[in-house]
Amino acid sequence: MILIDNKLISEDIIEKQFVCDLAKCKGGCCEDGDAGAPLEDEELQTVLDSYEKITPYLSAAAIREIERKGKYVYNKEFGWVTPTLGSDKEICVYGFRDERGLIKCAFEQAYLDGVIPFKKPISCHLYPIIANKGKQGGYETVNYEPRESLCRPACGLGKKLKVRTYEFLKEPLTRRYGQEFYNLLDKIAKKKQQEREAKEIKATAINQVK
Repeated sequence: MILIDNKLISEDIIEKQFVCDLAKCKGGCCEDGDAGAPLEDEELQTVLDSYEKITPYLSAAAIREIERKGKYVYNKEFGWVTPTLGSDKEICVYGFRDERGLIKCAFEQAYLDGVIPFKKPISCHLYPIIANKGKQGGYETVNYEPRESLCRPACGLGKKLKVRTYEFLKEPLTRRYGQEFYNLLDKIAKKKQQEREAKEIKATAINQVK
């Protein structure tokens, strides 16, 4: 684990390679889960403020479900989350499929269109990084948790492009923790990489001598 301030960070985040491959996963993380997207307390008002502006991006079924359940709901395990269509394991009400079958986020599309300043919930933006407050408070765990099957193409693309998870997620990591945090994480990652490479060179040299 890596400790930065009060955050316990899995080393997988700086070692594992990951780049979303939407053409293959189709944005399936928006419907493959045990509940809707977790929301920070400070995001609740933002969801309310943004709702009227994102309704043109929502399906009629999603709007009916939001009117029935509310713009966010409380889950015993995850806290405040976005509603889903039907059961907890169905698509987030703020997700919609485009003509290619890709699931897109109404918040993000409205943001890209210049309609709202809010890109999407930070829990979605960070995925496959999942951040949780410690049960005793005072610290936060930051883990790498891709879905085994759904995210396999993303892991493969990351290896092909040689992009580590924290590099791919620079924007949301900086959004959540700030530029200073990201710079320090990057410095730690590069130092560890140099140490690994030095060990590999040493091991190769020893084997050649043998």
